[in-house]
Amino acid sequence: MPRSVNSVASRARRKKVMKQAKGYFGRRKNVWTVAKNAVDKAMQYSYRDRKTKKRNFRSLWIMRINAGARLNGMSYSQFMGAVKKNNIELNRKVLADLAMNHPEAFTAVVNKVK
Repeated sequence: MPRSVNSVASRARRKKVMKQAKGYFGRRKNVWTVAKNAVDKAMQYSYRDRKTKKRNFRSLWIMRINAGARLNGMSYSQFMGAVKKNNIELNRKVLADLAMNHPEAFTAVVNKVK
């Protein structure tokens, strides 16, 4: 008697990986062993880069706040110190948006903390 294998689940697992590999270049999209490795690596990158994205955005916000603060005669560290001391509870994301898109509102915040 032949051994019983769960080919339904095996095929479903392979189909799921092949669907994730759709759009890859060359054999990565249609050869199981290559596609499996490519998808595994892609998942590692996506996990890692979800963390990196948060870091990158924070540094972008800091650059924008710094540029806005310097236009108003303060450095970033002086500005953020004054914001904390005056209990203004705006986070870096909001401050960066103000500095970039609403400079008059950002200037008002700077004048408040000076």
